[in-house]
Amino acid sequence: MHGKSGRTVRDLRRENRTAVLRRLYFDGPMSRLMLGPATGLSSGSISNVVAELVTEGLVEEAGSVDSAGGRPRTLLRIAPDSGCMIGVDIGETRVRIELFDLALTELARTERPLATSGPRIGRYEVGLVVRLLRDGIAEVLRTASVSSERLLGVGIGVPGIVERTPEDGAVVHGQTIGWDAVPLERLLREAVDLPPEVPYRIENGAKTLGQAEMWFGAGRGARSAVAVLFGSGVGACVVTDPLGPGRALEWGHLTVRVRGRRCRCGAQGCLEAYAGAEALLERWREAGGEPPAGADEETALTAMLTAAYPDGGPADAVALTVLDETAEYLGAGLADLINLFQPERILVGGWAGLQLGSRFLGSVTAYARAYALRHPGGRTEIALGTLGPEAVTVGAGLLPLVDFFAQGGRRPERAPSIPAPAWQTALRDRVTT
Repeated sequence: MHGKSGRTVRDLRRENRTAVLRRLYFDGPMSRLMLGPATGLSSGSISNVVAELVTEGLVEEAGSVDSAGGRPRTLLRIAPDSGCMIGVDIGETRVRIELFDLALTELARTERPLATSGPRIGRYEVGLVVRLLRDGIAEVLRTASVSSERLLGVGIGVPGIVERTPEDGAVVHGQTIGWDAVPLERLLREAVDLPPEVPYRIENGAKTLGQAEMWFGAGRGARSAVAVLFGSGVGACVVTDPLGPGRALEWGHLTVRVRGRRCRCGAQGCLEAYAGAEALLERWREAGGEPPAGADEETALTAMLTAAYPDGGPADAVALTVLDETAEYLGAGLADLINLFQPERILVGGWAGLQLGSRFLGSVTAYARAYALRHPGGRTEIALGTLGPEAVTVGAGLLPLVDFFAQGGRRPERAPSIPAPAWQTALRDRVTT
């Protein structure tokens, strides 16, 4: 039956279930009486929805609280072991794969290194990355003794732009890593041994970082924020709805100097060509610094910070100068975000952002306020993310959970079958061998 709005009874039931699940997830444990005003549903609707969710094992009792003059009220919460999800971070030097229960307790993890020497693009050879994901997903499920029937989905954070097509699902355009319209979802469905109904959610890594920080990190309580992913390169995600999905921004490819340094994307003068960790270390080397030979970027950045801020003895003036220049570029880039979006908070995460830490953030903040318009600049708080280097993985794991709640806590019956075009046969063979 359709109502005047065009919604069916089934739609209304799904929306009611979604409302209860979300409130219990973010604010639980809660009693049935508390759920009414929190969701806007009648007591009868709350009773019916809760009864369904308890019967299905999605919601469980979690103790009780005293009531004013009456019987104690039973508290309810999302049952942590009623499902699980996998979060994946295709990062700068490694692929990190984690298995979580619904309370985001880590059940298993594995990290598989990408090559750190040779051409950067070679690290991200598509067949290699898909094999690492295939083996890593199987490993975390095996380690935790979790069957794929409990899996709500696989969320993946990737570098680049993600679009979706009817033929291929999620397609990744990662110009800086040599991915030109890579049909990643299709390749994973062909390579990974999971039931076809298990969904894949693939998003830009800055977007998954923003999701995690807004829900459980430094963004909690903010109405709007920009999450900045500062690693080998730089990216960002703007969030205007605390519970909704953010929008990924190719912030690192904002032009900060006309005909400037060559960026790894091929253009000149990008912010990333000055402020990404890869560019920062290259500029240190060009200025006379000496990064450790053969070291990966994380080790080399640690060496630069040690040189600039030694425990004892004189500081390396060259390292300090390059770091200050980088802080100014980043501050100017943050000022652009402030002027464009006027966010309540800017959250800085990513391995390089966290490694540089609060010592570096003060200088970045000062430059941001100097370059931004006074009114929005004075209203925007700039802080480090609080979820650490796993933030992208946590946010990726949340992607299937968001969909699960939006569907009222019901799993999809079967993902649509997408026939593979002939031109992909050779690439598929390379992945699966």
